[in-house]
Amino acid sequence: MSYFDKINEEAKDKWEQKGEDVGTNRGNRVWTGVFIIIVGMMAMLKSFDLPLPAWIFSWQMLLIGVGVFIGLRHSFQRGGWFILIIIGAAFLANEYFLETSIRKHLWPAVLILMGLVFILRPKKSTCAMRWRRKEYKALARQSAGTSWYDASTQRVDEENFIDSTSVFGSTKKIVLSKNFQGGDVVTVFGGSEINLSQADIQEKATLEVTAIFGGATLIIPSNWMLKSEAVSIFGGIQDKRALPSININSGKTLILRGTVLFGGIDIKSY
Repeated sequence: MSYFDKINEEAKDKWEQKGEDVGTNRGNRVWTGVFIIIVGMMAMLKSFDLPLPAWIFSWQMLLIGVGVFIGLRHSFQRGGWFILIIIGAAFLANEYFLETSIRKHLWPAVLILMGLVFILRPKKSTCAMRWRRKEYKALARQSAGTSWYDASTQRVDEENFIDSTSVFGSTKKIVLSKNFQGGDVVTVFGGSEINLSQADIQEKATLEVTAIFGGATLIIPSNWMLKSEAVSIFGGIQDKRALPSININSGKTLILRGTVLFGGIDIKSY
């Protein structure tokens, strides 16, 4: 393979990766927009005083809707969406549908179901699995004749990713990886603190944060650049780092994606 062929192939790889990132970001915005439209339509129906069941406009249905929204955002590969749907459905059934004699069996059944979810959920991080799929594509491209491409450089380790879900609770995690590549953080009616102050990245890492009726705090090294692509709806994303820290250009960029709905994300540095 000639030098120019290698350059063209490398450029093609970069464009493919960029296309995947853009497609993911656009998909997240689409689902966020759909969720807002549905909430608006429900509010409009309620304002018309139509003879609709009261449970449709209940807080339990809001929990179920948020669970479905998170599931769609993550292709139903995370546990947080399922827990929200189960809790919302349990409260909904308990208040509107179940007879008194059956209600006493509801919560034990819910606890058993949630326990099974934690036992049977995949152990490996979905983030690492996505990176492995990219690595397999690289290996396939290499076997097709592009031997100049060294797929081994795209090493994937579980410790290089973070996968955190907080539902009606709080989570604190410290990342020590020197090759941090990104992850997923979901916070619903709770809080998360992700400490990356002792971590390091190689050029770029992508962290997706979903904060719904909750908050997330990200503690990052002072020499990292932050590029926020997250969508904030009735919430906020605040970069509370000192100005000198923000202006440092180390070539290390943390891309922040996700959705903030009635919640907040704070970025800090020590």
